[in-house]
Amino acid sequence: MPFSIRLTETARAQLNALESDEDQANEAKLKKVRKCIALLQLNPRHPGLHTHEFFSMSGENGERVWEAYVENNTPSAWRVFWYYGPDRNQITILAITPHP
Repeated sequence: MPFSIRLTETARAQLNALESDEDQANEAKLKKVRKCIALLQLNPRHPGLHTHEFFSMSGENGERVWEAYVENNTPSAWRVFWYYGPDRNQITILAITPHP
């Protein structure tokens, strides 16, 4: 069963910024971000996401945060930071950003 995706205000603002930027490089980045979110929705453990726990951050209520790769082997590769919940079969995306 697919997960529903919930975006925090921060993640929504980051996604909107990518969507409104007409730079060719950011259009490619946006396509990769959308693919990552689609894979998360279907299977958060998809091998292409390289999902692993991210210990430097926690969710809004102390949830364990996971990191999924938008890109790999790229300078300042982008990541999606997320956690399970708050509802059953739901993923909350905290941030869409270059790797810290």
